[in-house]
Amino acid sequence: MIRLRNVNKIFNEGSVHAVHALKDINLEIEKGEFLVLLGSNGSGKSTLINTIAGNTPVTAGDVLIEGHRVNHLKDFARSRWIARIFQNPLMGTAPDLSIIDNFRLASMRTKSKKLILGITSAFRSEVQEKIRLLNMGLENKLDAAVGSLSGGQRQALTLSMAVMDEAKILLMDEPTAALDPKSSELLMDNAVKFISLFGFTTIFITHHLKDAHRFGNRIIQMHDGKIIRDIHHQEKEKLQLNDLYGWFD
Repeated sequence: MIRLRNVNKIFNEGSVHAVHALKDINLEIEKGEFLVLLGSNGSGKSTLINTIAGNTPVTAGDVLIEGHRVNHLKDFARSRWIARIFQNPLMGTAPDLSIIDNFRLASMRTKSKKLILGITSAFRSEVQEKIRLLNMGLENKLDAAVGSLSGGQRQALTLSMAVMDEAKILLMDEPTAALDPKSSELLMDNAVKFISLFGFTTIFITHHLKDAHRFGNRIIQMHDGKIIRDIHHQEKEKLQLNDLYGWFD
């Protein structure tokens, strides 16, 4: 599904301020895997996810999605595969637009720009069904401005909008970092539900070791731009929370 071959990223290459953020990364993520990405600040986690999303071009190496080399594609061109939830709840939605208008935009991400999609009764019903899965009552507030919602509600809507097109990959970059504990738990419960229902291949960056232990079926630890641990499926199930704490001693 996702393959990185000898990927390197150097910021400010050739200058005294050069930073080698990713160093010869080789990684394969199979369809349907739920990968948790751990590492201290500056380890390369966000750079790695940004090279997959297309926000950060690689310095060397290849990024492949479903066998397609996508190095040359910007983030908007990769949206046919990728949906994303950011750390900042303000980044995933347009605050001045209504919920239904945000979903209209989301549904057009992978469509031809010549296609004009109206908000029909059928479309409203489809959006309501998607939002109802969140169990937050927002399906009855389709005409409310998104800017009037809480951060947790906006993150949940971003998750729901991810299934309005044909995206197959869900990137979650510390999606609970700005949320209170109750909203965080609700968002992650919904994320697990959506990942299971819609079969997303998922990468989840978190600093919370309890979440890293609880969620996903594979866990990778990064340090200094390199992958230093890669724990798969059954082996991850055997991990104890104290094992994760020990990684950072």
